[in-house]
Amino acid sequence: MDGSISSNRAKSSSDRIVERLIFVVTPVVFLLVWELLGYAGILNTVILPTPVKIVKAFWSLLLSGKFSKDFSASVVRVLLGFLYGTLTGLVLGILTGLFSKVSKALSVLFGILRPIPTIGLVPLMILWFGIGETSKVIVIAIGTFWSVLLNTQAGIEAADSKLIEVARILEKDRVTVLFRVIMPAALPSIFTGIRLGIGNAWKSVVAAEMLAATKGIGHMIEYARELAQPAKMFVGILTVGIVGLLLDVGIRRFQKRLLCW
Repeated sequence: MDGSISSNRAKSSSDRIVERLIFVVTPVVFLLVWELLGYAGILNTVILPTPVKIVKAFWSLLLSGKFSKDFSASVVRVLLGFLYGTLTGLVLGILTGLFSKVSKALSVLFGILRPIPTIGLVPLMILWFGIGETSKVIVIAIGTFWSVLLNTQAGIEAADSKLIEVARILEKDRVTVLFRVIMPAALPSIFTGIRLGIGNAWKSVVAAEMLAATKGIGHMIEYARELAQPAKMFVGILTVGIVGLLLDVGIRRFQKRLLCW
C-alpha cells in the first residue's frame, strides 16, 4: 500500500516537472525558430523584427525613460478602470442575480449596450469628458464591467437551491444566506469574470490610448506605427500580453488559495 502511494507521488512530481518544462521550453523554442527564420532571410524583418531586435528596442526605450512613463500611465488607468468596473459589475450582478424583477427591468438596456465594442465608445467619451484621464478610465471600466456583471449574475443564479432551502428552514436571515450560501457558490464564476475583466481592461486601455493619448502603451504602439518602427510596436504589444499573462496567473493562484475548499 505504501509502495503504491509513493509511486503515485513520484508520478505526480514527475508530471509536474514535465509540465513545467513544457511551459518553459515551448516559448523558448518558438523564439529561437523566429530568430533563425529572420536571420536566414525567410521572414521580412522590416515588418516582422526578430526577437533580438525587439529586445534591443525595449532596452533603448527603457534607458530613455520612455517605456517606464508609458507603462506606468497605462497601469494607473487600468487599475482605476478595473476597480470601478469590477465594483459596479459586482453590485449589479448581485442585484440582477438575486432579484428577477431587476434582471428583467435591465435586460433590454443591457442587451442593447453590451454588444457595443469599447473602442466604439472612445469618441463618445472624448466628446463628453474630453481627452483627459476620465474618458479613458470610463472606457476601461465599461470593458471590465460586462464580464464581471454577467459572470456574477450567472454564479448567483446557479447557486444550489437545495442549500438555500435548508438555510431558510434553519431560519437563517437573508444576509446570512447571501454571504454563507449564495456568495461562496458564486465565487468561482465571479473570479472567472474578474479574470476576463482584467484582460478586457488592458484591451480597452490600448484602444483608448491609440486614439487619444500622449502617453501609455497604446500611444507607444500607435506612435511607433507612424514612425515605421515595428520593433517598438512589438515591445508595446508583447508588454500587454506578458502583463496580462502574469495578472491572470496571479488571479488564478489567489483563487485557488481562497477557494481551497
